[in-house]
Amino acid sequence: MSGSTTSAPDRPLAGVLLLAALLLLAGCGAKEVVVAGRFPEPTMSKLPLTLGVWYDDAFRQHEFFDEAKGRAETDWLVRTGEAQVQLWDTLLAGMFERVVPMDARPAPEQMNPAVDAVLIPRVDELQYAIPAQTNIKVYEIWMRYAFELVTTQGETIADWTMTAYGKTPTAFLQSDEAAVNLAAVVALRDAGAHFATSFTRVPEVTAWMDALDAPTTMAAGPETPR
Repeated sequence: MSGSTTSAPDRPLAGVLLLAALLLLAGCGAKEVVVAGRFPEPTMSKLPLTLGVWYDDAFRQHEFFDEAKGRAETDWLVRTGEAQVQLWDTLLAGMFERVVPMDARPAPEQMNPAVDAVLIPRVDELQYAIPAQTNIKVYEIWMRYAFELVTTQGETIADWTMTAYGKTPTAFLQSDEAAVNLAAVVALRDAGAHFATSFTRVPEVTAWMDALDAPTTMAAGPETPR
């Protein structure tokens, strides 16, 4: 809603406008989807790290709204926040030795749990394609994530982006809502798979992990020849 204000219309006119709005909403049939699905843990050796993770409110409550462009189209409201948290909680628990939820974004002089670093994910962009004026229920969803890995004092270790894509694998679904939900679940699973295979390949992450190992290697020292 905008911040502007208008004077209240006369009561008869207000009643007519309200009735027209209700009829318009009934005709539009706006569709809402709360994304839900299963996200299995990755099958991989866990990284020997204690990772903190913080989801801000925008991430936890992520949703996107698409307003109909014409009478033949429908408004869509797709809520992905709960599924986002479910996916990343499951994924990170399968990737790292220990995962610690954070109460807030790390900052200087802030009491934080003992972790090696804190991951902060966000959804930067989401696009979707729907079948226009057809009964074939094949939907596509594309997402761009941004990740920030920071110290417990909030200093940036690494900052990178990653894309994910999902498409309904079949047109034989009972409803448009089911097709959109499935496309979103496939996109989330794709995001998880990409993150699991690319995390240690991010140059700044690689350098940080090497630095964590360095003190242990130096303390051990070179082997003494016999």
